[in-house]
Amino acid sequence: MTSFLKHLGGQAGRIVLALAFALPLVFMLVSSFKTDDQIFADLGSLRAFLPVGALSLDNYTGVFDRVPAAQFLLNSVIISSVTVILGIVINSMAAFALSRMVWPGRKVVMTVVIATLIVPFETFALPLVWWVNQLPLLRVNGFQLELTTGWMDTYQVQILPFVANAFSIFFFHQYFQSIPKELDEAAIMDGAGWFTIYRRIIMPLSGPAVATVAILTFLPAWNSYLWPLMVVQSEELRPVMVGISYFFQLNVGWGQIMAYSSMITMPILALFVAFQRSFVNSIASTGVKG
Repeated sequence: MTSFLKHLGGQAGRIVLALAFALPLVFMLVSSFKTDDQIFADLGSLRAFLPVGALSLDNYTGVFDRVPAAQFLLNSVIISSVTVILGIVINSMAAFALSRMVWPGRKVVMTVVIATLIVPFETFALPLVWWVNQLPLLRVNGFQLELTTGWMDTYQVQILPFVANAFSIFFFHQYFQSIPKELDEAAIMDGAGWFTIYRRIIMPLSGPAVATVAILTFLPAWNSYLWPLMVVQSEELRPVMVGISYFFQLNVGWGQIMAYSSMITMPILALFVAFQRSFVNSIASTGVKG
């Protein structure tokens, strides 16, 4: 009887916790189909979380009339996807060198990598703007290539500064440590090089870690707001988060804000649902090895 009550209490706690996280999303999605007047009228009751009243898709069509939402979504997909792909390759290779290969100073390098985790982005954002503005840039002008200076107002300024990530390196490092090093020794005896070991042994065994790093890299890339405001001036290069500010200019349309927020939230939820099992497995595996 006692174990049953504990189980029942645990389930009730999980339900309460799930509702605490889910209700704001439900409110956002439901409100995206309502008019502004109905949203405020329903705030004082459970109707705020229910698809009741005069529902329509006017808010969604209004989003595309008010902002270039399709262009913003495409920009964020490009920026986030490229950042994730490059981040997985580069950070996993760095973690492989730090965890599987033996060379002088690797512990010092790993310590420096971990130390950078405590430095907030805001502290080096302005110096980073100066640095990216000094980098060479190859532009296409008609049928000619021109070498200029400065990455401002480009895709690469929103991607390359965030490819190398200290947490991703640390996470891969911890996961790679859980893979027996006897596999490396056997592969070396068969004539395999380090890159072959990385590509054909370590990475195929690290699917859960790859999925986790993909999620944790995608989230900040998709949610980026401060950095694009600082380095991007052209509307055709802006990501989705910058588009939110458009709805607070002149007359604020809360229904359209909810519709736009729902549109930019769905890809994140879909990504997490798709990789949820791998995400949980990788966290558990990394925690066991320590």
